[in-house]
Amino acid sequence: MTVRNIRAHQSRGLLDPPTVVGRTGYYNRVHIDRIDLIRELQEEGFNLEAIRQILATAGESPGELLQFTRDVRAPYEDEQPEVMTLTEIAAPWGDIEFDEGRLRRSEDLGLMRPLGDGRFEVLSPKLLKAGHELAAIGVPMDDCLDTLEILKERSTAVAEIFIGLFDEQVWEPFDRAGRPRDQWPAVRDSLRRLRPLASEAFIASLQFAMEEVSEKAISKGIRRDLGEGD
Repeated sequence: MTVRNIRAHQSRGLLDPPTVVGRTGYYNRVHIDRIDLIRELQEEGFNLEAIRQILATAGESPGELLQFTRDVRAPYEDEQPEVMTLTEIAAPWGDIEFDEGRLRRSEDLGLMRPLGDGRFEVLSPKLLKAGHELAAIGVPMDDCLDTLEILKERSTAVAEIFIGLFDEQVWEPFDRAGRPRDQWPAVRDSLRRLRPLASEAFIASLQFAMEEVSEKAISKGIRRDLGEGD
């Protein structure tokens, strides 16, 4: 970062001036944390006025707020994207055409994004593998995309439940208390613990639901075969 940028941040009230000794200005850890936070917020698309307001809430703890924002943005899984061709992605569905509509829909659902030269970055190989498994038992591509869309909607609803709990039970009391510096570690720890907890609870709940729905479907099929109707 240039001296000009630093001075511009100071003129906008984003950064405190350095401690001057003689003719030398000294910047401490708080200055560095604020600069790092400004840069990361800019990368997230925040304008300087919005950043100024965020920094005003950070008080004397920009480093804590910086670490918290990094924790919030950290990926929930270590799944690594894979680069594949469109032919490799669509192969399990046979000769079906991966037309512009299906391609755009896959991108909108966050499954993949184009890299050029006929290559695509598959953002979740696990989801694609699930689609390929469904293709293996005869599920058409469009039905797989329909299923992914529904899953995304339902998963978003579940995520909102857990984030709402964190906001109501952890963040709001902390915020009302003036964000005491000594409580930042506990807040970050709560966020980190929420990540695996949400995933494990969702999977456990899904397993119970699959058992219940499967039993109902089998029972309904048996009754239908016996001519008992619904």
